[in-house]
Amino acid sequence: MFPCLTENRKHKIMSPKIVISASRRTDIPAFYMDWFMDRINKGFFETVNPYNQKKTVVPATPDDVHTIVFWSKDFTCFIDGNFGERLREKGYHLFFNFTINAESIILEPNIPPLENRLAQAASLCEKFGHETIQWRFDPICFYTLPDGSIQNNLSGFSKIAKHLASLKIERCITSFMDHYAKIKNRPAPYEGFSFIDPPMDEKILVLKKMEAAIAPFHIKLQTCCEHDVLAALPPESAITGSSCIPNRLFVDLFGGTLSFKKDMGQRIKQGCGCMVSTDIGIYAQQPCYHNCRFCYANPAIQKKQTSGEGRLISNENRQFKT
Repeated sequence: MFPCLTENRKHKIMSPKIVISASRRTDIPAFYMDWFMDRINKGFFETVNPYNQKKTVVPATPDDVHTIVFWSKDFTCFIDGNFGERLREKGYHLFFNFTINAESIILEPNIPPLENRLAQAASLCEKFGHETIQWRFDPICFYTLPDGSIQNNLSGFSKIAKHLASLKIERCITSFMDHYAKIKNRPAPYEGFSFIDPPMDEKILVLKKMEAAIAPFHIKLQTCCEHDVLAALPPESAITGSSCIPNRLFVDLFGGTLSFKKDMGQRIKQGCGCMVSTDIGIYAQQPCYHNCRFCYANPAIQKKQTSGEGRLISNENRQFKT
């Protein structure tokens, strides 16, 4: 005879573990790891729905959580504080969505130099394995320069790919910038600055050039929420849609069981392939200090622009410019 189980214990046994997303809404590894660890030690998070402000308690013990997915542009604090090792010792599996774009103080004014970020990627691979790292080159942006010409942020793409390939990172996820209304209301870095939404034929050309550039490094190029662009690519293209929360991969890497359902809270119709997870970031309480000009996150208070920004405008490489 099996021992009698309480209803709560039955639920615990039968329910699959969850994936925690930390976070699409802000950069937790860069700015909020002390808060994150405090919640981990308490065994739960309290999330706030950004649309209806409904609060939800999310269980967060190793018995509840299969994998924690960290999203960041700067893992300096995470690495220096040994947060990953501490979480692993507690019994958590870790996965990393690392956004590494080419240097542009115009678009991403507060992130470390590229060489620093590439060194971070090497450290994460050494500590946690290259299979746990997804490279996001995201988003692709087009914008006007002071002289009226159009620039993009694709400079350095091949350099980044070559370095990450040497670390055995296998996937690159990209998308074109979404032109949210809130972005248009942010202060411009210089007079005449504006973002440009390129036509479909130019987007296809850009992706084909990226695919050709990345091919020698055996890194798969995937798109995030680009259903229409993906459908318009020529049949010989090997570019596919992505899943930034790939639960099947988590099971392959770490074992156990997870739900493989798509996350209906994401942009499925636009091509999002993410599987179910729970995001624990809070827009209102956790502003992002990167202050990237294209991002939908809640930016911290903008600081005055430095005079050095003007010097960098003219120095940006125009590789891939079409």
